Amino acid sequence: MTDPVPQDGLPAQARRLAVTTIILAVGMASLDTSIANTALPSIARDLNTGAAASIWIVNAYQLAVVAALLPLGALGEIVGFRRVYVAGLVVFTLASALCALSWSLPTLTAARILQGLGAAGIMSVNTALIRFIYPARQLGRGVGLNALVVATATALGPTVAALMLSLAAWPLLFAINVPIGLAAFALAVRVLPETPRADRRFDGVGALLNAVTFAALVLSIGEASHRATLYETGATVAVMLVAGTLLVRRQLGQVAPMLPLDLYRRPLFALSSATSMLSFTAQGLSFVSLPFLFQVGMGRSAVETGLLLTPWPVATGIMAPIAGPLSDRYPPAILGGIGLAILAVGLTLMATLPADASQLGIALRMLVCGAGFGFFQSPNLRALMSAAPPHRSGGASGTIATSRLVGQSVGAALVALCFGLVGDHGPVLSLTLAAGFATAASVISFSRLLTR
Repeated sequence: MTDPVPQDGLPAQARRLAVTTIILAVGMASLDTSIANTALPSIARDLNTGAAASIWIVNAYQLAVVAALLPLGALGEIVGFRRVYVAGLVVFTLASALCALSWSLPTLTAARILQGLGAAGIMSVNTALIRFIYPARQLGRGVGLNALVVATATALGPTVAALMLSLAAWPLLFAINVPIGLAAFALAVRVLPETPRADRRFDGVGALLNAVTFAALVLSIGEASHRATLYETGATVAVMLVAGTLLVRRQLGQVAPMLPLDLYRRPLFALSSATSMLSFTAQGLSFVSLPFLFQVGMGRSAVETGLLLTPWPVATGIMAPIAGPLSDRYPPAILGGIGLAILAVGLTLMATLPADASQLGIALRMLVCGAGFGFFQSPNLRALMSAAPPHRSGGASGTIATSRLVGQSVGAALVALCFGLVGDHGPVLSLTLAAGFATAASVISFSRLLTR
């Protein structure tokens, strides 16, 4: 058990080990958000199930994550972020082994729910922990690393999955998490800092209402994107509205609400959260539509598509560690606004891409997109965490992860809507919308200069 962390963060050696833990754990959890999509055809075939039913392998994980993020962030403020993080690692690692050993769709779906809960334990408090690992003057550097790991793992998920499936069967995708999880656990119990604990009780009813609200939100987005009937979509929307109304009414009178209404009263936090949601909606629109643009619209092969998608995460990986330290010296509002403006330019270039564009021309445009996204993300994370007082780090950290997942879900649903409206021209419309979302996010980012 480590001693409470001092104001200047962990000592240098302990900080390096703690950062290694963050990289291993957050990388696994982020990768598993997207990696299963690529393996769905293989899993469905091996488990003798239909393609439509196999979607629950992805949905179960996503629903569990988004439903548990804010409750586990709130729990971290009460029992300590370290405990929630370590428990998440244990659950995620155990669930990964169960996924690899699953013999049917129901068993795999159940294991994925458990895995999603473990991932939520990791992602809900990892940014809060960074606040106690790094000294305050280097917070931008810390969140820059976190942004790098999340963005790179999410973007490279399909490529990594395709490579692993070429070497072995789909259970390897989950089994590989076991040794990585054990290594991360060994480091976590040794070096992660103890953090201050709030003197209040955990709101179980609020947690249940929160889980129902956000699960219904993501489910309704998915139903709409898969062209479900009006009755099915309306039912999930109704559940979301009822549960959400009850949740807000319950949270209004609380000093530290699970749904961080107190933080949203702070203009800087509210604007930074809106910027995050819009930017990840743009990212979701892009990542889902680009493979269709390359393969269907331009006739590229699956291998070429994978290579053409690579410049985005590479550029993000280069820019995020640069922008993080810069945000310790310059206003995140300016840095984030510039990054999002660059992203909007890159997406506009992609939307106007000629059908006979060369691979170099595509790669350069993708580099612009990735550089802009990477330059925005780290300063925005710093702004979100700095806008929240230390005792509300759990609420802020949970909000960051929730904004990312909900934004990506909205983006994916909008791609389906674009295909329904304009058919084969859906990718172009999706990228145009993405550029619009990035532009709006840039304007909101710059508007933070007017806040105190």
